[in-house]
Parts: sequence; structure tokens; C-alpha cells
Amino acid sequence: MDSDPDPTTPLNADSNAAHSFAPIRPPAVRVTMLLADSAQVADGKLYILGGGLTAIGPRPQPMGVAIRIEVPWDRANVAHQWRIDLLDEDGHPLMVRDKPLIVHGRFEAGRPAGLKPGTPLSVPLAINFPTIPAQQGKSYTWQLSIDGATRVDWRQSFHMRAGQPAPPTGPPPAANPSDPGRLPGLD
Repeated sequence: MDSDPDPTTPLNADSNAAHSFAPIRPPAVRVTMLLADSAQVADGKLYILGGGLTAIGPRPQPMGVAIRIEVPWDRANVAHQWRIDLLDEDGHPLMVRDKPLIVHGRFEAGRPAGLKPGTPLSVPLAINFPTIPAQQGKSYTWQLSIDGATRVDWRQSFHMRAGQPAPPTGPPPAANPSDPGRLPGLD
């Protein structure tokens, strides 16, 4: 009687097993991103003001990108490079003074004393911008990459609202002196 192989054991090409199993890989980092009016890191925690932005403007305003990276226990004390790019609707980098808007840095998760073995390690990041040089009526996406790799769920998009049409210039309409109870323009 045949039995299924152990799913944690990789199979080679010569195997006669009915099922093929991929080797077990160590768990990947998990990422949570949130757009906000501002964000800050203190005591290993993210403090977020006005979180959950999906639309801004039409006037320039500050924006924060809050990121929490969850690192598996077995990947502690390993240095990683992170980078966020601001992309336009076509997936191209947003250019500011002929350079792409990119922010990058390095992180390394350490194991705090007394933490239960196997507990995921949290790395909070907060990146704030006084304004975003975005065009009204357009959508943009912040894309995170870690060690040159990225995933679809490591993205946060927002829309820059279009401005309101300018009010007409010139003096306001004159009141009708023959009907003092009537407001101008409300016929």
C-alpha cells in the first residue's frame, strides 16, 4: 500500500510519488502600510495621526507613510535594506527636480530580552513629507521593497483631488431696490 510522502520533505525529479510538494521555505516578512496625515515611531510603536488616507488635496498637505514590518524570529539580527518609491498611475516613478521620489534605509530586528522564542519581531517605520508634489486629479502609489523584492500587498495608493473651479471674479450682483425681501440671483 502506497502512502503519501511527508509534505515537509522535498521531492526530487526521480520520485514516483503521485503528489509533488515544494520544499518548505522559511516564513517571509509581513508588511502593514498605512497612509496618514503624519506618523512617528516612539518606544518601538507607531503613532499615527489621521490614518487611512486614500485621497488628499486639492491643496498641498503633509503625508506620512506608516510601515510595520513583521520579521520572523529566526531572521533576527539580519540587516535588510528597505525602499519606498512613489509611482504615478502608469507605474513610473514620480520625478521631483529630475530625480525619482525615493526614500530608503536599513533595518535590523533584534530579539528583546524576555520575549518568548518564536514571537515575530516588529520593526516600525514612519516617513513624513511636508507636501507631496502630486498633480490634481491623478492617483499615485507608494511601493515598498525589501532587499530588492516587493509584493503586491506592499503598496498603498491615494488620489489627489481635483480643485474646485474658481469663483467668478467681479463685484457681487446688486440688490433689487424695488423688492428688499428678495435676494439677488435667486429667482
